[in-house]
Amino acid sequence: MSRKMLDIAIEEIKEQDKYINEINKLIKDKNLKYHIVTYGCQMNVHDSEKLAGMLETMGYTETTEQSDADLILFNTCCVRENAELRVYGNVGALYPYKQRNPNLIIGICGCMMQQDEVATVITKKFPFVDLIFGTHNLHHFPKLLLQAMDAQQTVVEILDEQGRIVEDVPIKRDLGVSAWTTIMYGCNNYCTYCIVPYVRGRERSRKPSDILDEIRRLADEGYKELTLLGQNVNSYGKDLDIDYYFPNLLRDVNKIDGIERIRFMTSHPKDLTKDLIMAMAESEKVCEHLHLPIQSGSNRILKLMNRRYTREDYLELVNDIRREIPHIAITTDIIVGFPGETEEDFADTLDIVKKVRYDSAFTFMYSIRTGTPAAKMDEQIDQKIKKERLQMLMELQGQISKEINEKFMGSTVDVLVEGLSKNRDDMYTGRNRQNKLVNFMAEHDVTGKIVEVKITQSKTWTLEGIMV
Repeated sequence: MSRKMLDIAIEEIKEQDKYINEINKLIKDKNLKYHIVTYGCQMNVHDSEKLAGMLETMGYTETTEQSDADLILFNTCCVRENAELRVYGNVGALYPYKQRNPNLIIGICGCMMQQDEVATVITKKFPFVDLIFGTHNLHHFPKLLLQAMDAQQTVVEILDEQGRIVEDVPIKRDLGVSAWTTIMYGCNNYCTYCIVPYVRGRERSRKPSDILDEIRRLADEGYKELTLLGQNVNSYGKDLDIDYYFPNLLRDVNKIDGIERIRFMTSHPKDLTKDLIMAMAESEKVCEHLHLPIQSGSNRILKLMNRRYTREDYLELVNDIRREIPHIAITTDIIVGFPGETEEDFADTLDIVKKVRYDSAFTFMYSIRTGTPAAKMDEQIDQKIKKERLQMLMELQGQISKEINEKFMGSTVDVLVEGLSKNRDDMYTGRNRQNKLVNFMAEHDVTGKIVEVKITQSKTWTLEGIMV
């Protein structure tokens, strides 16, 4: 980082602290509460942790009830249209709260706000919203909140271009054994169905020293499992001015005392190198699980999607991975009904699912996203056909997942315990290294520990057992 950029970063941190302190003085002894609603991916969840961290530094406390909140934030997603529709419906439902409490501050932020005209629609349709901001200026939140406290109209700040990465933003993580760390922002791939590059910006990697320092702090705080986040973690480091890439980072994180498990997502197949495979195989803390989106098994559709690999490339990559890491679990994302997808194209997708035998898959019907090239493509697929194809795909994947899980019967697996099961308060729950959810009986509280569990029952998506 140049001296000029370092000076700017320092000034931004000072400005953030200044506004946090001003709000802290304003709300002191008022016992104000906040509530954040998060839509979308892990990146959005981690952004909400930062928003919560700033709010608690200001003096707010969290509430799980919207009706009790003095500040409500919606952190939005725009990957699928349904998420946007839910946001509009849920924002509208806040109006009665605003009538009962005129001092309630309502804010909307996140990816959805980076789309053209969305802010205009919200200010016209929901004039009671106090604050709107995007993904590129999350660190400006304290300043914007202070403005919203005095403003007579909606405060809007949407930056078109991403700025510098701002470190030292307060973060409030849920207490537990696992934590997320963002290693890079943005995406350069421009898949034709995806809005992310337009709302998250180009790829920007954090400095290795900043990432490693944060992870050391997490280890000191007692977190045992770490997930490295990025839209495409395999591209990490390509924009840095040093020869330091994702395999280097994995190997360095593996050396940090206290961290016992390392995961990462998401990986673009075109950027998964042999060096990365070897780093995974050599690093004993890196879990035997890889999320590797295929999206389609058809070369023709992959080309239309601008994925920049073929099914043959993908299958060769899977073979390389399994040769070096034999017990790895591979999961994926698949879209059905992409514009122009024929029965033959869909058959290719079913075929690749059979060949790879994924442990599980996130499956979606293609949804038009305004502003992406695919939205303008001819031969949009009928909704009924998409539903039929999705059902066929889900049934096939469900059968494969069930067969894979059956192979764990009678085996003993290491489980990092997250706590009591949400569905059964007499069982504990956690995940093994392959990211399988394991529910099991224990005679005493083992939360936060890695325990051995003998598998006595397998289900399609989970395993059950007894601690040994």
